[in-house]
Amino acid sequence: MSAAPVAYRCPDLLVGGRWRPATGEGRREIVDPADGRVLDMLRLAGAADLDEALRTADAAFQAWRAVPAHERCARLERGVARIRADVERIATLLTLEQGKPLAEARAECLMAADLVKWYAEEARRAYGRIVPARAPGSRMDVHKLPVGPVAAFAPWNFPLVLSARKLGGALAAGCSIVLKGAEETPAALAAFVDALAQELPAGVVQLVYGEPAQVSATLIASPVIRKVSFTGSVPVGRALAQLAGQHLKRITLELGGHAPAIVCADADLDRVVPLLAQHKFRNAGQACLAPTRFLVARPLLGRFVDAFDAAARGLRLGHGLDGATTMGPLANARRQAAVRDLIARSRQAGARVLAGDAPVDGCFVAPTLLVEPPADTPALHEEPFGPVACIQPFDTVDEAIALANRSDYGLAGYLYTDSARTIHTVSQRLEVGALAVNGIGVSVPEAPFGGCKDSGHGSESGIEGLEAFHDTRFMHYSA
Repeated sequence: MSAAPVAYRCPDLLVGGRWRPATGEGRREIVDPADGRVLDMLRLAGAADLDEALRTADAAFQAWRAVPAHERCARLERGVARIRADVERIATLLTLEQGKPLAEARAECLMAADLVKWYAEEARRAYGRIVPARAPGSRMDVHKLPVGPVAAFAPWNFPLVLSARKLGGALAAGCSIVLKGAEETPAALAAFVDALAQELPAGVVQLVYGEPAQVSATLIASPVIRKVSFTGSVPVGRALAQLAGQHLKRITLELGGHAPAIVCADADLDRVVPLLAQHKFRNAGQACLAPTRFLVARPLLGRFVDAFDAAARGLRLGHGLDGATTMGPLANARRQAAVRDLIARSRQAGARVLAGDAPVDGCFVAPTLLVEPPADTPALHEEPFGPVACIQPFDTVDEAIALANRSDYGLAGYLYTDSARTIHTVSQRLEVGALAVNGIGVSVPEAPFGGCKDSGHGSESGIEGLEAFHDTRFMHYSA
């Protein structure tokens, strides 16, 4: 391995304004997915830990909401500076516990820092407005106020970025937050949160790990919590939405995707294929915005398949700390088994399978292409969340749009063409929350990120993401 060694140790909980051991009985092994080595044992939160986190979040909110926006911005920016100074250690921890190549882990850490910084800056621009009065001497104002303590739930595939969207928005708006991190990836997120917490009043941000059902039920049901934010699977998102609905809690959901990439006949394959291969196999395909269904104009199909297969076989699979590695393992054995099962069922359904070799040890799956899969192929309808790409031909733009919209997901989409007419048509009719045209950029801090259909509810990032952590108050002053 080419990276400098970093000692791995599971974190304590950040509860009640201090890092301390969990009091729960639960334990969880943290495993390096590249070689199966047990890194450490994580202690899980118990009921007493969650109760203390809620009490502290309530008290901390009352103080934090009164801090002027300029000071909140300054404190968060100092936390961001701490993160950037510690990026190598945080990234190494992330690679050890999650598997992604170190270069990708660094990029994730820096992107997460950028997200918090953008929210910090935007805190100074959370404007209300003055509404023209209806009567002489009166005044009508609209104010933006922090919604209250937040319960946030982040997954393991991008634990830093997906947590930063929640941390940055809540803290910038003046809310306190109890963040439940993914139990598979505790150490990198703890290091990230600690850098922020050092610049914040005690208890404003708290980090817990525990049994997901217990933590979500306790936090969402508590009268302390006013807002819920979740990123994860559709089934869990539905369950949390029902729980939030029972208690009339506002909720933001980002629930995954099965993104179409429409490659038209006028696309430049020499440019498009390397771009799409890089984006598809980033984090071993474990990305909700990754292109997964490649809809290719029929005249280009053969060339596209050959070029994409060559790009996939050119990836170097291995441990993420090895500088030569360009794709790491899947994050855990559950994902490895699920992806292998999806490939087997799709082959059985009639898809032509192209795949290279993968290391025998660890949670690896080789980059796999499913060429011209029949309409009932499982991989066309189930989110692969792994290094699996479905490639289908189309004859008309209308057909491509129909194939793309056939999915229950609607998070991101990609289009490659020089035709202004095609760009307009697809942009009007494709059912996605974000569309990249001749590129891959669908997520930046300053723009909203969210989907339609089963991909979720609401947006993170951008002014929409900050708005999600505000209440709106109308005030009418009479003479």
